[in-house]
Parts: sequence; structure tokens; C-alpha cells
Amino acid sequence: MITLKSEREIEGMAKSGAILAGMHVGLQDIIKPGVSSWEIEKFGREYIESHGAIPAEMGFEGYKYATCVSINDEVAHAIPRRGLMLKEGDIVSVDTVVNWQGYMSDSCWTFAVGEISPERQRLMDITKKSLYLGIDQAVIGNRLGDIGYAIQHYTEEENNCGDVRELIGHGIQPTMHERPDVPAYGEKGHGLRLKEGMTITIEPMITTGGWEIADKQVPHDEWEYYVTADGSDCAQYEHTIVITKDGPKILTSQDPEYDAKYLL
Repeated sequence: MITLKSEREIEGMAKSGAILAGMHVGLQDIIKPGVSSWEIEKFGREYIESHGAIPAEMGFEGYKYATCVSINDEVAHAIPRRGLMLKEGDIVSVDTVVNWQGYMSDSCWTFAVGEISPERQRLMDITKKSLYLGIDQAVIGNRLGDIGYAIQHYTEEENNCGDVRELIGHGIQPTMHERPDVPAYGEKGHGLRLKEGMTITIEPMITTGGWEIADKQVPHDEWEYYVTADGSDCAQYEHTIVITKDGPKILTSQDPEYDAKYLL
């Protein structure tokens, strides 16, 4: 069921989102060559819990960790690993969900590890811009297809990148994953009509190659995650937003100056 959120719920989700965003800002000083993906997990969990919140991914469908840490060709749901060290030139996406007093927020951000190649910087820039192009379409009266079309047209048609199909955004609150599904691809004028009070995540996963993905299993573990089928790089950016009469508002903003027009 899709619920339209009250002012109280939106305020609670914004507080949750501020904690999540603060974690991502803190990671800017953590992520560097020689750091293990486990150190990202350790910092993320400690940050969330020290701010009175719960890492909501822990225990969800058997997942054991506070964060998902995906590197280079890893698309999503990769686990933090103690022996896996970040190298100069890598890109790493950190995805997590925060539960603050029952209020949920969900966000992913891609970080450069040291100096990265122009191709990887271009991928990050295109993916981030596509997120905001999608957010711009999240207005009352538009449809979900308008969000997806804006992302897909920019990434695939204008920039010849791959736009992952199998993993999508979603509604959020009171649980992590609610209706509706929010694909990062679609057709203008198609899909559910957007209403004031809806809270959703928009989360394009964009590659330097094709859009197809494949399953991969963690060595010595039963957990499976996703990589690009062709070995190309992938970046992901995700915000939790609320649709208001004044336009889309970001509840997980990391940069108030950059996001000025989207703030509550």
C-alpha cells in the first residue's frame, strides 16, 4: 500500500536522513588508498549508532552488515570485506539505510579513491547528474515514467552509458521497501501518478558498458551480490525524497548549498 506521509512523518524522515547524510560526509575523510572496505563498514555503523539510530540493513533478508560497499564493477549489495583494500583509482559506492525512532532513510553515494581516471570521473558525473534530472521530474501530477525517462535518456541516449534495469528505486516508510517501484528507466507519461506526501528513493546505477548485470558469490560465504555482466564500471547515487506542493525535497542531502532548491 502507498501511504501519503504526514508533516510529522516527513520531519522524522528528515532527521533520519540527516544522520545518513552525515555518515556519507564523514566517509570523505575515511575513503583513501589502503583502507579496507571493512573500515568503511566500521565507521558507518559506529556513526549511525552514535547518533541514536539503527543501521536498518542489518538483519534485513539475512544481511549481516550496516553498509553495502561496492567497488568498480560491483553494482550493488556487495558486503564489506576485511581483507579487501581500496586502491588508487578505484571508485566505491556506499549504500545504507537508517532507522531513527521508526523513521527511515536510504541513500547511496559513490566516492573516488585518490586520483581516478577521466573515464571513471565522467561516469560519476553522469550518474550524479542523472539522479538530479530524475528528482526534477518528481512533481505532483507527473508519473513514475517521467522520472525514469529523464534518467535513461540522459545516460543511454545522450552519453552512451548503461542504465541498470534489474535494480530499482522504491517507496519508503514505514519500512525500508514500500510501493511503488521507481525504475531509473521508463517512458514519459506512463506509470503511477505522483501525489503530494509520497516518499520515494531514486537510485540510478549507471555503467560504462551495458546495462546487464550478473550474480556473484562472496568467497567462503553464501551471500550473493551483483556485478556488471561485461566487467564495466558502475556508479550509483541515491536520495530519499518527498513530493511536496513546492516540488521535490531531498531528505538525505549531503550538501545543503548544492541542494538548496530541494531542501525542506
